Amino acid sequence: MARVLVTEADGRNVVAAVRSLGRQGIEVVGASAERLALSFFSKYCKGRLRYPSPRQEPEAWLEWLLGELSRRQYDMVMPIGDDCTEMVSKYKDEIEEFTRVPVVKYSKWLRARDKAQTIELAMNLGVPCPKTRFINDLSAVESIGREMDGRLVIKPRQSNGSRGIVYLDDTRNLQREYERIHRDFEYPMIQEFIPPGGQTYGVFLLFNEQSEVRAVFAHRRLREFPVKGGPSTLRESVHRPDLVTISVKLLKAIGWYGVAMVEFKEDPRDGVCKIMEINPRFWGSLPLSIVAGVDFPYLLYRMVMDGDVEPVLDYPAGVRCRWLLPGDILHFLTNPNRFKIEPSFFDFSKNNRHDDFISWEDPGPALGFFLVLLKGLFSIKKWKHVFAR
Repeated sequence: MARVLVTEADGRNVVAAVRSLGRQGIEVVGASAERLALSFFSKYCKGRLRYPSPRQEPEAWLEWLLGELSRRQYDMVMPIGDDCTEMVSKYKDEIEEFTRVPVVKYSKWLRARDKAQTIELAMNLGVPCPKTRFINDLSAVESIGREMDGRLVIKPRQSNGSRGIVYLDDTRNLQREYERIHRDFEYPMIQEFIPPGGQTYGVFLLFNEQSEVRAVFAHRRLREFPVKGGPSTLRESVHRPDLVTISVKLLKAIGWYGVAMVEFKEDPRDGVCKIMEINPRFWGSLPLSIVAGVDFPYLLYRMVMDGDVEPVLDYPAGVRCRWLLPGDILHFLTNPNRFKIEPSFFDFSKNNRHDDFISWEDPGPALGFFLVLLKGLFSIKKWKHVFAR
């Protein structure tokens, strides 16, 4: 039987990947730095492993992975989140001595991961993006602030979710806030704030080793948490061939291989969709693309095992998927217009029935959520890390 090792089993998008592969008869082994991980509760997770934190103990994590691969045969290692994807990309050659790795080489991965490099590439290719200033000297922050009008955003070059992002109404506290973020995220960017009112879109893509497109999908956010900017809690599939074209252009310029997501935000001042970032990994809203018929985990698996796959370029628009626990609940509780949001939080009709991990067919992860939540009550920081993906 085919066997795949899936990392970061604590992420809700990993539940979708585990189910995707497991339903195809593939033996899925989940691995996580957490003792309690959502994917461990899925009936499709046939093995459960714990490893050292790839962020806090990268050398120990790599030693663990190579040891596991040397002891047991795997057809593939499929990293999901940022930390493990970065490690697998960085040590791709060493890992490929034991198994297949569907991740681009590190120099290309880093070019997509670094938001500053992404924006610079977009500028060079003529892709619309927010006005951005890049900092390499703290003494330049104040002068740059004087050059930029209106609300500003301090954004780390590398982070996920909304970690490290600070919104400023003016430049009075720019220097202080910049230095504060700089302590944890070295030399973040300063960008103009794109005001609310426009849509946020994500374009999901799969490329083969020749950087040819093998799958596409696009969605728009309907709700998110935090309300002012964060992971989507409700989203729906859309057709945006213009954004797909831009995304393909960007990733081809890098020489991409594997999966990636490109995020855009519509600027209500001019109606132009501007690139915000590239996520060089599986994305948090992965369940939506799967329920809409574009099964990225299994397509990636088949592409790697068979050498290539037939392109999947079409899907239905209007399919919705929700992250109810706890994302959409938190959105509802923190949104001052909670009873006026559309679609309603209380709309559980057929069009809003899909959920990121709540499933009657595989109820384990939803039940496991409450155990993880109970454990997390004693560590709020860890709880946020687990569910912010």
